[in-house]
Amino acid sequence: MKNTIGNLFRVTLFGESHGEAIGVVLDGVPAGIEIDKELFDHQMFLRKPKGTISTQRREKDEVNFVSGLFEDKTTGAPCCMLIYNGDQHSQDYLKIKDVARPSHADYAANVKYGGFQDYRGGGHFSGRLTAPLVAAGAIAIQILKEKGITIGTHVKQLHTIVDDSFSTEIEECKKQIEEINQKEFSIINEDKKEDMIQRIDEARMSLDAVGGVLETCVIGMPAGIGEPAFDSIESRLSHAIFSIGAVKGIEFGLGFGFKDKMSSEVNDEFEVIDGNIVTKTNNNGGINGGISNGMPILFKTVVKPTSSIAKHQKSVNFNTKENVDLEIKGRHDPAIIHRARVVVDSMAAITLVDCLMERYGMVWFQGEKK
Repeated sequence: MKNTIGNLFRVTLFGESHGEAIGVVLDGVPAGIEIDKELFDHQMFLRKPKGTISTQRREKDEVNFVSGLFEDKTTGAPCCMLIYNGDQHSQDYLKIKDVARPSHADYAANVKYGGFQDYRGGGHFSGRLTAPLVAAGAIAIQILKEKGITIGTHVKQLHTIVDDSFSTEIEECKKQIEEINQKEFSIINEDKKEDMIQRIDEARMSLDAVGGVLETCVIGMPAGIGEPAFDSIESRLSHAIFSIGAVKGIEFGLGFGFKDKMSSEVNDEFEVIDGNIVTKTNNNGGINGGISNGMPILFKTVVKPTSSIAKHQKSVNFNTKENVDLEIKGRHDPAIIHRARVVVDSMAAITLVDCLMERYGMVWFQGEKK
C-alpha cells in the first residue's frame, strides 16, 4: 500500500471518511515559511459544500497543526495536520456494506483488502480525503506565491455548458486567475453561472449527477523544470491529479486537439520580447520535452459525475454472489466539479514545489530570519 506522493516535498495521506479524523503529513517543508492564515482558511472554504448543489454533510474542516509549526512559522519538521470528522451518518451504509455501488471502489477494495476495508462512506476512497490534500496544498500554494508562481482553475465545462477559456495574453490571464481564485463557483464568464447551477439542481431533483471539465493555468513557472522521460512535468502532474478520485482524464495544452492539425498549424514558434524568450502560441501548454519552457502551464482535467445517486440501479452482493437491486441512501453531491477545482490547484502546487525543490534545493524556498 502506498499513501505517499513526492520525492523531496512529500505528502502522506491518512484517515477514513467516517473515522475519528482525517489528515496529512507534509514532509520537506522549508523552515521559516510564515503561514498566511487568511489564505489557508480561504482554500479550505473553497472546498466546502454550499447550498443545494453540494452534499448536505457539513463538516467544520478546522485544521489542527500537530507538528511543524511554531509561532505561525514552519520549523522544518514534518507538518502533521488533523481534521476531525463530526457529521457522519454511518448507518446509511450498514445495509449495503456488501453491495458493490456502481462506479465506486467497493468491490475492488473488498478484493484488495480481503473485506477488512472501512465501508462507511467509502472509507479512505472517499472524496472526504481531499480536505487534508487542500490543507497541504494551501502551504504549497503559499510557497509558490512567494516565488511569483500562481495557479488557478475554473469550470471549463459542466455537462454541456461551456465557460470561456483562459486568455492567451499573460497579463489578462493573471487577472482572470486572481478573480476566479476568489469565487465560490469558479468560472470566467459570469453569464454561465446561473445556467450551470440550474443544471446541477436539475440533476439533484432527478436523483442524478453531472460532471465536466476543469481548466488549470500556472503562471510564473521558470523554464528548465522537469525531466525528459519518466519524471516529465506532464507525468508528475498526471500522477498527482489522478490521485483525485473522480478524475478520469487529463490533457496538456491543445491535448487531443492535436489529432486533426498539421504541424504548421500548431507548432509554437519562438521569439524574443524585451530580452525574454517566449513562444507566439502555447499549444504545448508550457512544456517541451517534459520540461517547462517558461510559458504558462495549461491543462484540462475531466471530472466524472458523482457516482453516488439515488436512482434505482442494478448491482451485486459480492459476498453472496447474488444480483441485487440498489437505491443508495444518504447525502451526496449532485456535482463535485465546482469543489474539485481547489483540489486540482492543491495537487498541482504540491507537485510543482517538489519539482522546483529538486532543481533548486530547499534553501531556495527558505524563509528569511527576522
